[in-house]
Amino acid sequence: MKNNNNTVKFVLGGMATCGATLFTNPLDVVKTRMQLQGELKALGQYSIHYRNPFHAFYTIAKTDGLLSLQSGLVPALWSQFFFNGTRLGSFQVQVNLGLTKDKNGNQSFIRNVAAGAVSGCIGSIFGSPFYLVKIHLQAQASQEIAVGHQHPHKSMSDAFKSIYSEGGLLGLWRGVSGAMARVTVGSAAQLSTFSQSKHLIEEMKVFKPNSWMTTFSASMISGVAVTLFTTPFDVISTRLYNQPVAANNKGALYSGVFDCFWKILKAEGIMGFYKGWVPSYLRLGQNTTIGLMLWDQLRKQYEQWLIENEDL
Repeated sequence: MKNNNNTVKFVLGGMATCGATLFTNPLDVVKTRMQLQGELKALGQYSIHYRNPFHAFYTIAKTDGLLSLQSGLVPALWSQFFFNGTRLGSFQVQVNLGLTKDKNGNQSFIRNVAAGAVSGCIGSIFGSPFYLVKIHLQAQASQEIAVGHQHPHKSMSDAFKSIYSEGGLLGLWRGVSGAMARVTVGSAAQLSTFSQSKHLIEEMKVFKPNSWMTTFSASMISGVAVTLFTTPFDVISTRLYNQPVAANNKGALYSGVFDCFWKILKAEGIMGFYKGWVPSYLRLGQNTTIGLMLWDQLRKQYEQWLIENEDL
Protein backbone atom coordinates (compact mmCIF):
# COMPACT_ATOMS: atom_id res chain seq x y z
CA MET A 1 0.00 0.00 0.00
CA LYS A 2 2.91 2.32 0.83
CA ASN A 3 4.38 1.93 -2.68
CA ASN A 4 0.98 2.68 -4.21
CA ASN A 5 0.70 5.83 -2.07
CA ASN A 6 4.08 7.06 -3.32
CA THR A 7 3.08 6.40 -6.93
CA VAL A 8 -0.15 8.37 -6.47
CA LYS A 9 1.80 11.29 -5.00
CA PHE A 10 4.06 11.34 -8.07
CA VAL A 11 0.97 11.42 -10.32
CA LEU A 12 -0.73 14.12 -8.24
CA GLY A 13 2.37 16.32 -8.47
CA GLY A 14 2.35 15.98 -12.26
CA MET A 15 -1.38 16.65 -12.56
CA ALA A 16 -1.16 19.77 -10.39
CA THR A 17 1.56 21.44 -12.44
CA CYS A 18 -0.06 20.45 -15.75
CA GLY A 19 -3.12 22.39 -14.64
CA ALA A 20 -0.97 25.43 -13.95
CA THR A 21 0.79 25.12 -17.34
CA LEU A 22 -2.48 25.56 -19.26
CA PHE A 23 -2.67 29.09 -17.87
CA THR A 24 1.04 30.03 -17.89
CA ASN A 25 2.27 28.66 -21.25
CA PRO A 26 1.65 31.98 -23.12
CA LEU A 27 3.94 33.68 -20.60
CA ASP A 28 6.47 30.93 -21.22
CA VAL A 29 6.37 31.61 -24.97
CA VAL A 30 6.97 35.33 -24.37
CA LYS A 31 9.76 34.58 -21.90
CA THR A 32 11.52 32.23 -24.33
CA ARG A 33 11.38 34.75 -27.19
CA MET A 34 12.72 37.57 -25.00
CA GLN A 35 15.52 35.39 -23.62
CA LEU A 36 16.67 34.55 -27.16
CA GLN A 37 16.41 38.12 -28.44
CA GLY A 38 19.86 39.62 -29.13
CA GLU A 39 21.67 36.36 -28.40
CA LEU A 40 25.41 37.03 -27.92
CA LYS A 41 25.05 40.60 -29.17
CA ALA A 42 25.52 43.85 -27.29
CA LEU A 43 22.58 46.21 -26.88
CA GLY A 44 22.19 48.31 -30.04
CA GLN A 45 23.58 45.60 -32.33
CA TYR A 46 20.29 43.80 -32.91
CA SER A 47 16.68 44.54 -33.77
CA ILE A 48 14.32 44.64 -30.79
CA HIS A 49 11.15 42.82 -31.82
CA TYR A 50 9.85 42.51 -28.24
CA ARG A 51 10.20 45.71 -26.21
CA ASN A 52 8.46 44.36 -23.12
CA PRO A 53 6.10 41.47 -22.24
CA PHE A 54 2.95 43.35 -23.26
CA HIS A 55 4.47 44.39 -26.59
CA ALA A 56 5.64 40.79 -27.07
CA PHE A 57 2.11 39.44 -26.54
CA TYR A 58 0.74 41.92 -29.07
CA THR A 59 3.51 41.34 -31.62
CA ILE A 60 3.28 37.54 -31.47
CA ALA A 61 -0.52 37.51 -31.68
CA LYS A 62 -0.56 40.05 -34.53
CA THR A 63 2.19 38.43 -36.62
CA ASP A 64 1.86 34.71 -35.91
CA GLY A 65 -1.74 34.55 -34.72
CA LEU A 66 -3.36 34.24 -31.31
CA LEU A 67 -2.86 30.46 -31.12
CA SER A 68 0.90 30.90 -31.42
CA LEU A 69 0.87 32.10 -27.80
CA GLN A 70 0.21 28.47 -26.92
CA SER A 71 3.14 27.18 -29.01
CA GLY A 72 4.77 24.11 -27.50
CA LEU A 73 1.82 23.47 -25.18
CA VAL A 74 1.75 19.68 -25.69
CA PRO A 75 5.43 19.05 -24.88
CA ALA A 76 5.12 21.66 -22.10
CA LEU A 77 2.36 19.59 -20.48
CA TRP A 78 4.35 16.36 -20.81
CA SER A 79 7.46 18.09 -19.52
CA GLN A 80 5.61 19.39 -16.48
CA PHE A 81 4.01 16.01 -15.82
CA PHE A 82 7.26 14.05 -15.87
CA PHE A 83 9.46 16.75 -14.37
CA ASN A 84 7.17 17.97 -11.61
CA GLY A 85 5.55 14.60 -11.00
CA THR A 86 9.01 13.22 -10.26
CA ARG A 87 10.19 16.36 -8.46
CA LEU A 88 7.20 16.90 -6.17
CA GLY A 89 6.73 13.18 -5.63
CA SER A 90 10.36 12.57 -4.65
CA PHE A 91 10.29 15.62 -2.37
CA GLN A 92 7.16 14.28 -0.64
CA VAL A 93 8.86 10.89 -0.19
CA GLN A 94 11.78 12.64 1.54
CA VAL A 95 9.32 14.53 3.76
CA ASN A 96 7.53 11.27 4.64
CA LEU A 97 10.86 9.65 5.51
CA GLY A 98 11.63 12.52 7.88
CA LEU A 99 14.66 13.66 5.87
CA THR A 100 13.59 17.33 6.04
CA LYS A 101 13.60 17.40 9.85
CA ASP A 102 16.51 17.77 12.26
CA LYS A 103 17.36 15.36 15.08
CA ASN A 104 14.77 17.05 17.31
CA GLY A 105 11.97 16.49 14.81
CA ASN A 106 11.74 20.15 13.75
CA GLN A 107 11.65 21.36 10.14
CA SER A 108 15.20 22.13 9.00
CA PHE A 109 15.67 24.85 6.38
CA ILE A 110 19.00 23.38 5.21
CA ARG A 111 17.51 19.89 4.90
CA ASN A 112 14.53 21.31 2.98
CA VAL A 113 16.91 23.07 0.58
CA ALA A 114 18.90 19.86 0.05
CA ALA A 115 15.74 17.79 -0.48
CA GLY A 116 14.41 20.35 -2.96
CA ALA A 117 17.69 20.42 -4.88
CA VAL A 118 17.88 16.62 -5.13
CA SER A 119 14.24 16.41 -6.22
CA GLY A 120 14.75 19.10 -8.85
CA CYS A 121 17.83 17.43 -10.27
CA ILE A 122 16.00 14.09 -10.61
CA GLY A 123 12.96 15.75 -12.15
CA SER A 124 14.97 17.65 -14.76
CA ILE A 125 16.43 14.41 -16.13
CA PHE A 126 12.97 12.87 -16.61
CA GLY A 127 11.42 15.97 -18.18
CA SER A 128 14.37 17.13 -20.31
CA PRO A 129 13.43 15.61 -23.73
CA PHE A 130 10.01 17.27 -23.62
CA TYR A 131 11.49 20.54 -22.39
CA LEU A 132 13.94 20.51 -25.31
CA VAL A 133 11.10 20.15 -27.83
CA LYS A 134 9.03 22.76 -26.01
CA ILE A 135 11.78 25.39 -26.35
CA HIS A 136 12.25 24.59 -30.04
CA LEU A 137 8.53 24.99 -30.77
CA GLN A 138 8.11 28.12 -28.63
CA ALA A 139 10.99 29.84 -30.44
CA GLN A 140 9.43 29.25 -33.88
CA ALA A 141 8.22 32.51 -35.42
CA SER A 142 7.66 34.32 -38.68
CA GLN A 143 10.88 35.61 -40.20
CA GLU A 144 10.18 39.26 -39.38
CA ILE A 145 10.01 38.61 -35.62
CA ALA A 146 12.20 35.49 -35.32
CA VAL A 147 14.87 35.39 -32.60
CA GLY A 148 17.44 32.71 -31.88
CA HIS A 149 17.95 29.60 -33.98
CA GLN A 150 14.82 28.37 -35.77
CA HIS A 151 14.25 24.61 -35.62
CA PRO A 152 11.88 23.50 -38.45
CA HIS A 153 9.76 21.05 -36.44
CA LYS A 154 6.14 20.60 -37.48
CA SER A 155 4.97 18.97 -34.24
CA MET A 156 6.19 17.27 -31.07
CA SER A 157 6.45 13.86 -32.75
CA ASP A 158 8.26 15.36 -35.75
CA ALA A 159 10.68 17.09 -33.38
CA PHE A 160 11.49 13.83 -31.58
CA LYS A 161 12.13 12.08 -34.90
CA SER A 162 14.35 14.90 -36.15
CA ILE A 163 16.36 15.21 -32.94
CA TYR A 164 16.78 11.43 -32.68
CA SER A 165 17.92 11.12 -36.31
CA GLU A 166 20.51 13.87 -35.74
CA GLY A 167 21.94 12.86 -32.38
CA GLY A 168 20.53 9.50 -31.42
CA LEU A 169 18.97 8.81 -28.02
CA LEU A 170 21.43 11.05 -26.18
CA GLY A 171 20.42 13.90 -28.49
CA LEU A 172 17.09 14.02 -26.68
CA TRP A 173 18.97 15.04 -23.54
CA ARG A 174 21.00 17.80 -25.23
CA GLY A 175 21.03 20.83 -22.92
CA VAL A 176 20.11 18.82 -19.82
CA SER A 177 23.12 20.24 -17.93
CA GLY A 178 21.54 23.70 -18.08
CA ALA A 179 18.20 22.32 -16.97
CA MET A 180 19.78 20.51 -14.03
CA ALA A 181 21.49 23.71 -12.86
CA ARG A 182 18.29 25.75 -13.33
CA VAL A 183 15.97 23.25 -11.74
CA THR A 184 18.28 22.30 -8.88
CA VAL A 185 18.52 25.95 -7.82
CA GLY A 186 14.85 26.65 -8.57
CA SER A 187 13.51 23.54 -6.89
CA ALA A 188 15.66 24.10 -3.81
CA ALA A 189 14.33 27.66 -3.57
CA GLN A 190 10.72 26.73 -4.35
CA LEU A 191 10.14 23.64 -2.26
CA SER A 192 12.22 24.75 0.72
CA THR A 193 10.62 28.20 0.95
CA PHE A 194 7.14 26.77 0.35
CA SER A 195 7.54 24.06 2.99
CA GLN A 196 9.20 26.39 5.50
CA SER A 197 6.75 29.27 4.90
CA LYS A 198 3.73 26.99 5.17
CA HIS A 199 5.06 25.55 8.42
CA LEU A 200 5.67 29.02 9.91
CA ILE A 201 2.25 30.35 8.84
CA GLU A 202 0.59 27.31 10.40
CA GLU A 203 2.57 27.79 13.61
CA MET A 204 1.64 31.49 13.77
CA LYS A 205 -2.04 30.52 13.28
CA VAL A 206 -2.58 33.38 10.82
CA PHE A 207 -5.42 31.44 9.15
CA LYS A 208 -7.80 28.69 10.20
CA PRO A 209 -6.40 25.12 10.22
CA ASN A 210 -6.19 23.60 6.69
CA SER A 211 -7.15 26.94 5.11
CA TRP A 212 -6.33 27.35 1.42
CA MET A 213 -4.99 30.80 2.32
CA THR A 214 -2.08 29.17 4.12
CA THR A 215 -1.10 27.34 0.95
CA PHE A 216 -1.68 30.45 -1.16
CA SER A 217 0.47 32.67 1.07
CA ALA A 218 3.29 30.13 1.24
CA SER A 219 3.25 29.61 -2.54
CA MET A 220 3.36 33.39 -3.17
CA ILE A 221 6.46 33.70 -0.98
CA SER A 222 7.96 30.73 -2.80
CA GLY A 223 7.29 32.30 -6.21
CA VAL A 224 9.32 35.39 -5.37
CA ALA A 225 12.27 33.30 -4.18
CA VAL A 226 12.19 31.10 -7.27
CA THR A 227 12.27 34.02 -9.71
CA LEU A 228 15.05 35.77 -7.85
CA PHE A 229 17.40 32.79 -7.92
CA THR A 230 16.54 31.04 -11.19
CA THR A 231 16.25 33.73 -13.89
CA PRO A 232 19.98 33.69 -14.85
CA PHE A 233 19.97 29.89 -14.94
CA ASP A 234 16.75 29.95 -16.95
CA VAL A 235 18.34 32.15 -19.63
CA ILE A 236 21.34 29.79 -19.83
CA SER A 237 19.04 26.77 -20.03
CA THR A 238 16.97 28.28 -22.86
CA ARG A 239 20.10 29.15 -24.84
CA LEU A 240 21.60 25.66 -24.43
CA TYR A 241 18.39 23.93 -25.51
CA ASN A 242 17.72 26.15 -28.50
CA GLN A 243 21.23 26.44 -29.96
CA PRO A 244 21.91 24.90 -33.40
CA VAL A 245 23.76 21.60 -33.63
CA ALA A 246 27.22 21.39 -35.22
CA ALA A 247 28.44 18.59 -37.50
CA ASN A 248 29.89 16.70 -34.52
CA ASN A 249 26.41 16.58 -32.90
CA LYS A 250 27.48 19.09 -30.25
CA GLY A 251 26.18 22.59 -29.60
CA ALA A 252 27.33 25.08 -32.23
CA LEU A 253 27.34 28.06 -29.84
CA TYR A 254 27.95 26.72 -26.34
CA SER A 255 29.83 23.69 -25.03
CA GLY A 256 28.09 23.71 -21.65
CA VAL A 257 26.76 25.73 -18.72
CA PHE A 258 30.01 27.55 -17.86
CA ASP A 259 30.83 28.31 -21.49
CA CYS A 260 27.33 29.71 -21.99
CA PHE A 261 27.60 31.78 -18.81
CA TRP A 262 30.92 33.30 -19.87
CA LYS A 263 29.80 34.09 -23.44
CA ILE A 264 26.58 35.79 -22.28
CA LEU A 265 28.48 37.82 -19.68
CA LYS A 266 31.13 38.85 -22.21
CA ALA A 267 28.74 39.78 -25.05
CA GLU A 268 25.60 40.97 -23.25
CA GLY A 269 26.74 41.91 -19.76
CA ILE A 270 24.99 41.15 -16.47
CA MET A 271 21.61 42.25 -17.81
CA GLY A 272 21.82 39.52 -20.43
CA PHE A 273 21.03 37.07 -17.65
CA TYR A 274 17.81 38.92 -16.84
CA LYS A 275 16.26 39.08 -20.30
CA GLY A 276 12.62 38.10 -20.01
CA TRP A 277 12.67 38.73 -16.25
CA VAL A 278 9.15 40.17 -16.07
CA PRO A 279 7.35 37.35 -17.95
CA SER A 280 9.56 34.91 -16.06
CA TYR A 281 8.35 36.40 -12.79
CA LEU A 282 4.72 36.41 -13.90
CA ARG A 283 4.99 32.84 -15.19
CA LEU A 284 6.92 31.43 -12.24
CA GLY A 285 4.77 33.30 -9.73
CA GLN A 286 1.53 32.00 -11.25
CA ASN A 287 2.93 28.55 -11.99
CA THR A 288 4.31 28.21 -8.48
CA THR A 289 1.14 29.50 -6.83
CA ILE A 290 -1.35 27.50 -8.93
CA GLY A 291 0.81 24.38 -9.08
CA LEU A 292 1.64 24.22 -5.37
CA MET A 293 -1.93 25.02 -4.35
CA LEU A 294 -3.32 22.27 -6.60
CA TRP A 295 -0.66 19.85 -5.38
CA ASP A 296 -1.39 20.60 -1.73
CA GLN A 297 -5.16 20.35 -2.18
CA LEU A 298 -4.95 17.12 -4.23
CA ARG A 299 -2.75 15.55 -1.57
CA LYS A 300 -5.24 16.54 1.15
CA GLN A 301 -8.14 15.07 -0.82
CA TYR A 302 -6.21 11.86 -1.43
CA GLU A 303 -5.20 11.53 2.24
CA GLN A 304 -8.82 12.13 3.27
CA TRP A 305 -9.94 9.45 0.82
CA LEU A 306 -7.41 7.03 2.35
CA ILE A 307 -8.79 7.69 5.84
CA GLU A 308 -12.37 7.16 4.70
CA ASN A 309 -11.49 3.97 2.83
CA GLU A 310 -8.81 2.48 5.09
CA ASP A 311 -10.79 -0.74 5.48
CA LEU A 312 -11.03 -1.37 1.74
